[in-house]
Amino acid sequence: MTPVTSIRFDVLTIFPGMFVGPIDQSILGRAQAAGLVSVQIHDLRDWAHDRHRTVDDAPFGGGPGMVMKPEPLFEAIEAIQPLVEAPATVIFMSPQGRRLDRALVDELAALPRLLLVCGRYEGVDERVLEHAVDFEVSIGDFVVSGGEIPAMVVIDAVSRRIPGVLGGDDSLDEESFDEGLLEYPQYTRPAEFRGWPVPEILLSGHHAEIGKWRRRLRMLRTRFRRPDLLPGASLTAKERAWLDAQPTDDADQAALDATERGRVD
Repeated sequence: MTPVTSIRFDVLTIFPGMFVGPIDQSILGRAQAAGLVSVQIHDLRDWAHDRHRTVDDAPFGGGPGMVMKPEPLFEAIEAIQPLVEAPATVIFMSPQGRRLDRALVDELAALPRLLLVCGRYEGVDERVLEHAVDFEVSIGDFVVSGGEIPAMVVIDAVSRRIPGVLGGDDSLDEESFDEGLLEYPQYTRPAEFRGWPVPEILLSGHHAEIGKWRRRLRMLRTRFRRPDLLPGASLTAKERAWLDAQPTDDADQAALDATERGRVD
């Protein structure tokens, strides 16, 4: 899917202060200054109905903890949607959602606007998920204290896919998960450090051979570290045959040897 030329994130949270800093620094800060990314933070408590700004209540049927109330969430989402013309896709950050991966990041980067709803407590009234949320997203099979950090992960990962955010478009070339492969190993000066030399191929100036070496290291690293990615990886029949022919009895040592030699036979 083709990324949009700019994207807006609206974030709904009871802890807006958590976003001060992470979204204003480094790549995200520059992207916002350039008008490529917009991040707007909204305090859910602004839509609470009492002087205590309450947004949670005890669950029907009993049980531990509290549940986020539907009224503030519905009213907040309905108030945020018309702030700009482009409709927002509403995403609830949840460990029960679709796992965030490269394919989903690319899907989200093709949308002009995302409204990220950050949950807290024991969950959210199910009617919010059924009638106000488009879908749920998880950053992994674990639980964190709330949706704020997962929302930051979504903002960062998706923003990187917007053209111009990383500067040169080639900054995205051969990143981990491109074509279903992990990234090749990287080195910089000095050429030798504590007796550990940089692979000779990288000092050769033979760019075609360097490219071949890097490609094969990407395949090897993926097989050793994330073999689950290989069935969907973009490999030619010749590349798959080469990979299948590599030894598997001591995969980590094989990868290390290939890296140290600076070539892949």
